[in-house]
Amino acid sequence: MRKKKISKIILLSVGGLILLIIGLLAYVNIVAQTHPPKPPSLTSLTEQRKKHGKNFYTIGNNWFRKSESGLYELYVEGTPFDRGVVNGKLTQELVQHQEKVFTQQIHQLVPSDLYLKFLTYFVGWFNRDLEDYVQEENKLEIYGVSQAASHEFDNISTPYQRILNYHAAHDIGHALQNMALVGCTSFAVWGNKSADSTLTIGRNFDFFVSDQFAEDKIVAFYNPDKGYRFMMITWGGMTGVLSGMNMEGLTVTINAAKSDIPSGSATPVSLVAREILQYASTIDEAYTIAQKRKMFVAESFLIGSANDKRAAIIEKTPDGIDLYDPHQNQIVCTNHFQGELLGPTQLNQDHIKTSASPYRYKRVEELLAEKEKISVRDVVHILRDQRGLDNKDIGLGNEKAINQLVAHHGIVFQPEKRLVWVSTAPWQAGKFVCYNLTDIFNIKEMQDKELYDNTRTIASDSFLLTKQYRDYVKFFHYRFPFEPRQDMQPDSMVRWNPNSYYSYLIAADFYFDKEDFVTAGKYYEQGLTKEVATVPELLHMQENLQHCRENR
Repeated sequence: MRKKKISKIILLSVGGLILLIIGLLAYVNIVAQTHPPKPPSLTSLTEQRKKHGKNFYTIGNNWFRKSESGLYELYVEGTPFDRGVVNGKLTQELVQHQEKVFTQQIHQLVPSDLYLKFLTYFVGWFNRDLEDYVQEENKLEIYGVSQAASHEFDNISTPYQRILNYHAAHDIGHALQNMALVGCTSFAVWGNKSADSTLTIGRNFDFFVSDQFAEDKIVAFYNPDKGYRFMMITWGGMTGVLSGMNMEGLTVTINAAKSDIPSGSATPVSLVAREILQYASTIDEAYTIAQKRKMFVAESFLIGSANDKRAAIIEKTPDGIDLYDPHQNQIVCTNHFQGELLGPTQLNQDHIKTSASPYRYKRVEELLAEKEKISVRDVVHILRDQRGLDNKDIGLGNEKAINQLVAHHGIVFQPEKRLVWVSTAPWQAGKFVCYNLTDIFNIKEMQDKELYDNTRTIASDSFLLTKQYRDYVKFFHYRFPFEPRQDMQPDSMVRWNPNSYYSYLIAADFYFDKEDFVTAGKYYEQGLTKEVATVPELLHMQENLQHCRENR
């Protein structure tokens, strides 16, 4: 009798738990639903793109083509929804390809379907209020682009909801993963530090999802019905800004800083940067826009301004904002705050002590100090630099290096001249091609011809011709922990990248997992003689080495 009573209690408890879970999931599904905005007109949905060549399409005055450089080039104009629709129609294959690649990478990171489903609900809950923090203009444009999205992933959510959420993917990954996927570097010189006295800005966008994700970069030129005309580097489906310059000569680049785990959604960083680029003409105007928007991660916005003839950094967290002005003719931005308000915070100070950011910062300063005046070619040279302080060989791909051989793109701006140089594959090692924004926005009727100014092209890095590069390409395949390593040969890792601590760390972990503590210990010992990028990695190697010594 007692057993039956206990069983009944257990069944009731389990049943109640199941009902609670079902109710919670149903609630998440309800509150996480987004409601597409209502466009003033739907006529653009009926427009069809015209093909004029192998990789050249137009819709009215809008166009899309692929350059011989490998970069895609896009021009869109008009109202938010219309330019979103046109953008999606012109770049449909890239929009669908990028989502497929992104989804495949998520499956690789999270192979468990059950856990993946849980994450879907988590993201849905986390972003339940996302649309409340996105401006109507952005929502209309994203809704327009989403018309081109594939229906292959409708089991996740609607195309609009997916594309909207992808704009927050950078922020969520940056806040929660704490992986070496974001380690950007940017800097600027002006006045008597610049070779021609004009403001010159360089940046590496070191954001890695997968090789495929970085394949199809788009140099987009926007002529919106409101605000300033601008250019930005993007990919299919992305309307936010990572690096860009407007026709007022204002530039925006973003650098991730250390964040607490966020408690809820807010405006994605890339959309804050987009608003600045489209509506600001000075540093003060950019600051006013950033001040109005709530964000759920910490970020630095390096703002260059032709009107101000200088650059400054807007440092912003979910709770605070500061404007950092170095009061000299150069500025450097890596992944930590420097201002009086946010620089001293405990989170930022801990990040400085444990991350590669301050080392990279010092390396940029070191290279800037080598020359009295810095030219565009000097900026590219610095962006490609693979060495450590005092020109030390710290191995290829080290997070302490300015060039971590992982960049989605490298870019150089000369705002006062409306010139921008964009890197071509691989990373920032391919040639840098130059676009003159004044010329491009003055095009009356687009022809299928090269848009970049080949007289200003900066040649590919000679590193691409070396055996060292060929070996690194083989090493790169195993660099990230989410890449398959089933066929990895530990000795090859060390041979391909002999001065990298990470080669030895990977090899040591391989043997450690197999409980071959003698071999693992030797690799940890060798790795610890190299330049280790972060304190957590250093502690990991030291602790595992101690375990190896105790269990030989």
